[in-house]
Amino acid sequence: MSELQLQGVTVSRGAGPVISGVDLTVREGEILALVGPNGAGKTSLLESISGVIGHSAGSITLGGESIQKWNRVQRSRAGIAHIEQGRAIFPSLTVRENLMLTAKSESEMRSVLESFPELEKRIDSLAVLLSGGEQQMVVLARAFAARPKFLLIDEMSLGLAPVVFMRLLPLIKQIAASGVGVLLVEQFTHLALGVATDAMVVASGKVSHPQGPASALEQDPELLRRAYLGG
Repeated sequence: MSELQLQGVTVSRGAGPVISGVDLTVREGEILALVGPNGAGKTSLLESISGVIGHSAGSITLGGESIQKWNRVQRSRAGIAHIEQGRAIFPSLTVRENLMLTAKSESEMRSVLESFPELEKRIDSLAVLLSGGEQQMVVLARAFAARPKFLLIDEMSLGLAPVVFMRLLPLIKQIAASGVGVLLVEQFTHLALGVATDAMVVASGKVSHPQGPASALEQDPELLRRAYLGG
């Protein structure tokens, strides 16, 4: 089984580190929820994994091979997909055209749509006319169409009501069930813990609860509260 692994990773911006000493492992077919208060460095960590920015210490390996010197394109081609904050759709394109940006063929796109039946109904609609939840489905489906090994998802619920985001969670679980390893950064902590295999908490730029079963945090509110406070 291939793994995406971080050991002692520190990410710096400007004068100093924004997050440091991170150890984590994302396994194919599993979901790791990375949660914590705003400003804890979660987005910067994901950006360092996908190659948007560099990391200043530690190692990142994919299937045991260091990817430190790989640029963003090389990491993407190796199977790391990154859904960044915000609904990064192409509003003037239809749903079909958005998906064909990553799908290798029409049949491949159709295969992806089997997991996204709501989009099938809107396939020829302009993306700008879709609801916020539907637009996030397009973003998720487009990433899935690239057939990644690992998918990094940063605050997919941003700007969405919890009830809308709940419609996306089964899709994320389906993607993981297909063999994709998912690293999920999410503000709706309990919703994320409910679908995750593992979870870890970061606060004040460091790991306050190491990677472990998501159920341990989901079932112990006091443990989760202390982790959010960095204690």
